[in-house]
Amino acid sequence: MSGLRALVTGGAGFIGSHVAELLIADGYAVTILDNLSSGRNDNIPAAATFVLGDVTTPDAGTLIREGQFDVITHLAAQIDVRRSVADPIADATINVLGTLRVVEAVRASGRATRVVFASTGGALYGDFATPPNAETVPKDPESPYGIAKLSAEYYLTYAARLHGVDTVALRFANVYGPRQDPHGEAGVVAIFCGRVLDGRAVTIFGDGRQTRDYVFVTDVARANVAAARAKLPPPGRLDARAFNVGTGIETSVTALAAALGTATRRPVPVEHAPARPGEQLRSSVTIDKASAVLGWQPRTGLAEGLAKTYSWFAERRAPGAAH
Repeated sequence: MSGLRALVTGGAGFIGSHVAELLIADGYAVTILDNLSSGRNDNIPAAATFVLGDVTTPDAGTLIREGQFDVITHLAAQIDVRRSVADPIADATINVLGTLRVVEAVRASGRATRVVFASTGGALYGDFATPPNAETVPKDPESPYGIAKLSAEYYLTYAARLHGVDTVALRFANVYGPRQDPHGEAGVVAIFCGRVLDGRAVTIFGDGRQTRDYVFVTDVARANVAAARAKLPPPGRLDARAFNVGTGIETSVTALAAALGTATRRPVPVEHAPARPGEQLRSSVTIDKASAVLGWQPRTGLAEGLAKTYSWFAERRAPGAAH
């Protein structure tokens, strides 16, 4: 695949850096656009070209129009559901307007650039459908984050139908793995790993029975690369070019804490706190469509993924380790 060019927005971040690495390994010349608000310089692959910038600015549009990219994997986003509840305007500015700027710049370029959009496979569907959810279930988001991601998907669908922009949406389940931020509120596995390493109890909000579909980050990166090069059906209704990326397995937060203790052979004491507004109760997704069309399946089970994630965080805590 020599000679192909890819742009990864948010490529200095958790998922984006893994996607950039796999695209480079697949022969793409990769440019990363990131404002480093949550991404890190040390996540950026040495072989990538880095551009410091923000998808919500005109400069991002200029980069896309002039960059001659064959694929854009759009991962720059506000990812915290609780933050979206606290400040829905900021969330929509990044997740809706930032995405629309990417799509409009591709349209203006006149180039057949494929846009692979990072959507959500949990917050999009809400609590009114019984999991695991297929791509076609009714959408009823519980949070501004889910509403923004759904709105962005509608813009992608519009651009594909009216302007011929080559768009695809990947609806991620709960992604975890090395490089996830353990200090925010969006990545429970990373947060739990940090607490275990600190010898502190993990905090479970509510009764702990809320479930998520935990998918390992390298599997998610593989899905992005598969979507970048797959032969896709023609654009149509909202779900025509949308693919769930998960495992189809529900794991409660309480069970996650227990599984982390087993994987790390460390005690994981638990403390409870009040449930948080806007938090979904149950979430998992079917992956039949991604398997059939993209040729993608997850390869990393939860026990293996938790062990790898914990080891990564532990290595960073070791004396003399780079941070």
